[in-house]
Amino acid sequence: MKTIKKISLLVVLGGALFLSSCAGTYYVTARPAEPVYERPVAPYEGAVWIPSEWVWSGNQYVHVRGHWERPRVNHVYIAGHWDQGPRGYVWIKGYWK
Repeated sequence: MKTIKKISLLVVLGGALFLSSCAGTYYVTARPAEPVYERPVAPYEGAVWIPSEWVWSGNQYVHVRGHWERPRVNHVYIAGHWDQGPRGYVWIKGYWK
């Protein structure tokens, strides 16, 4: 029984290590062009606009349109941005701070 528990633990830890290594930093040589679209009207008073983001999908960055969210108490939204490094450009995801 102890052997089965040890093997199960190793499988779980190995799977977690594998999945965590799949999330990476993806560089591109040129920043994609920002699509132009009109921001919709706020759905309610005090709504916070979350600007568009870029997500890695397959072998390229894909644009995800912005949206409205409820404000978070004592937090401010930091918009995502492109960062240039020695390997090219990488998208830094926006977050609540």
